[in-house]
Amino acid sequence: MSSIEVNLETAKGLGLLPEEFEMIKKYLGRIPNYTELSIYSVMWSEHASYKNSIKWLKTLPRKGEKILAEAGTENAGLVDIGDGMACAFKIESHNHPCAVEPYQGAATGVGGINRDIFTMGARPIAQLNSLRFGNLKLDRTKWLIKGVVKGIGDYGNAFGIPVLGGEVFFDESYTMNPLVNAMSVGLVEKGGVVSAISKGEGNPVFIVGSSTGKDGIHGATFASANITEDSADDIPSIQVGDPFQEKILLEASLEAIKTGALVGMQDMGAAGIICSTSEMSEKGGCGMKVNLDKVPLRQKNMEPFEILLSESQERMLMVVHKGREKEIENVLNKWDISYAIIGEVTKGDRLEFFYHGEKVADVPASTLVLGGGAPVYEREYKEPAYYQQYKKFDINKIPEPQDLHEVALQIVRHPNIASKRWVYEQYDSMIGTGNMSTNFPSDAGVYNLKGTNRALVMTVDCNSRYVKADPEIGAMIAVSEAARNIVCTGGKPLAITNCLNFGNPYNPEVFWQFVNVIKGMGAACEKFKTPVTGGNVSFYNQASIGGTEEAVFPTPTIGMIGLLENKNHHTTLAFQEKGHMIYLIGRSHNDIASSEYLSSYHGVKESPAPYFNLDEEFNVQQTVYELISRNYIQSAHDVSDGGVFIALLESAMPKGLGFDITTDAEIRSDAFLFGESQGRIVVTVSTSRETHFIDYMVESKIPFFALGHVTKSEIRVDDVSFGFIADLKKAYDNSIEELITGQNPSL
Repeated sequence: MSSIEVNLETAKGLGLLPEEFEMIKKYLGRIPNYTELSIYSVMWSEHASYKNSIKWLKTLPRKGEKILAEAGTENAGLVDIGDGMACAFKIESHNHPCAVEPYQGAATGVGGINRDIFTMGARPIAQLNSLRFGNLKLDRTKWLIKGVVKGIGDYGNAFGIPVLGGEVFFDESYTMNPLVNAMSVGLVEKGGVVSAISKGEGNPVFIVGSSTGKDGIHGATFASANITEDSADDIPSIQVGDPFQEKILLEASLEAIKTGALVGMQDMGAAGIICSTSEMSEKGGCGMKVNLDKVPLRQKNMEPFEILLSESQERMLMVVHKGREKEIENVLNKWDISYAIIGEVTKGDRLEFFYHGEKVADVPASTLVLGGGAPVYEREYKEPAYYQQYKKFDINKIPEPQDLHEVALQIVRHPNIASKRWVYEQYDSMIGTGNMSTNFPSDAGVYNLKGTNRALVMTVDCNSRYVKADPEIGAMIAVSEAARNIVCTGGKPLAITNCLNFGNPYNPEVFWQFVNVIKGMGAACEKFKTPVTGGNVSFYNQASIGGTEEAVFPTPTIGMIGLLENKNHHTTLAFQEKGHMIYLIGRSHNDIASSEYLSSYHGVKESPAPYFNLDEEFNVQQTVYELISRNYIQSAHDVSDGGVFIALLESAMPKGLGFDITTDAEIRSDAFLFGESQGRIVVTVSTSRETHFIDYMVESKIPFFALGHVTKSEIRVDDVSFGFIADLKKAYDNSIEELITGQNPSL
């Protein structure tokens, strides 16, 4: 047994505040032993308890007619998609593990988020991810991206779930602390959902799956601390994944649910056994008696606190109806999955843990969890000094380049704009037969709901440069762009999940970013009627190097799902034919604020968020949705990073077509081509539908602009040749691979 003396210094060493140590003593009526202190340290960490964020998270819109499980009530969000089916989806971070061990960090992030989905009874059908790294010219960044991408690919491909979407962004702020956000989407029959609950005195408690080792101990605490030069010493905090074990665990879990013998089930992610036992017990208003010596171990001499806190992967906790154990055991034996009955449900709310007959911990479940006795804080926040500085930006002080062709070439090659082909080609997007966007490129991923005329649409979005410039507007834009991507694909937005990545919440300027992001996100979700179904908060994303702290850009990643009511309305971003007319829907502005062009070409890092108006954005999207429903347009692609020119280029490349356009004479050419003012969508129209299109647009009163037409292969802007599509596509496709490998694949 652990004989470590427990005092205030011990508590601080485990990440607990002095006042929290006092709270624990009050709850227990005594000084906790080391095992109990370890339990509170992980359950009260920011990662598990959201103690610094929950007050603000509760202000987000969480109700909607399609919502089947409100945020925080289950492992993942649950939305009604019709025909007796529901969609379970969630996004989570695995940032700190990836900073010190990118391969296993990313792999176990994928494993954990998929377990959140199938423990509810849903079969995962798609994955998405949002990745942030530092300067791609640095060896460290190359090591991180290679490890993370291989980890995601190896685990996801072996597990057998296709990747349908994602994003990759590079900025110096992520050099030491990359962000790895993984999203999983699953399908379940509405009657087949299992809750993460424990109840029924005497019901047996099963641990199912892999044996328990020392990996990941205090992982939740590790995720709630800064990355430092010594973080690599915390390597035991990184879990090791086994996708083949997870695959059979998936099948066994879904089969076990069908027996009807389960009371509840929860996966073991952050904080392991203690998290599952406490959260399930608190939800059911009961306790548990658990024998830790019955937990199958893969390492000798494990202390009780290590068994409780281990984050070994591919494990579940099941509570089974007493007398029906055999039904569950038969399923687990069929799939050759190890299991053990480690305890039983008790009256009251005490969690009692025994080891070789000795009681090693006795804590009330209600005191451990969010919404129960876990602390909730109201943190101080204040506007950062930089915020007003950003607002002083003046476009007139930025010289307009003479050679816009040269600007275009530079932006096309920039890692934030160039093709992420090197990344996504390592993922299998074709496992199964559900992906509808592989040969029909769209702004969002599309999954075929077989046996119906509908499809599920999904995307992840966030431009963190906008959020740094203006957290409230930036968060609104993140939600709006996700909705725009779904609408451009022909879908109707349904709901979001979010992954909120920030620096230290005890820094008032960081917390100001967080508070304003919540305000912006809430306003946009209200407008688009996309309630928040849950997600993840990841604080402490900052590096402590040489005594100074540098936080990442505030990055509230939005995962959104939508519904394509009619598969015939699935719309591509790709230009279809030479001669089709190109229109820009939405109003352009003399605006280059926070654009990739301003940041990377001019090197200006301080500017406000780009032009944005929530009502205009919503109206543009409604109009495009109608245009698609009426079959008036041939393609639709939103204007985002890189501006109108990059949107046109991305639409032209799939079929090797070109474009000939004229810019708006009332707006600076660089702003028109490369500015990123929001609420704009590029569409193409066939000559036979053009009159219908124009009539509808005039009637809708939404601003629109005739850009030009699709050509065979040349790109022309204001009668100046920008070259041929094949050459620009080669630069666009190969830029990232050249930077990562140091080789030119086109030679």
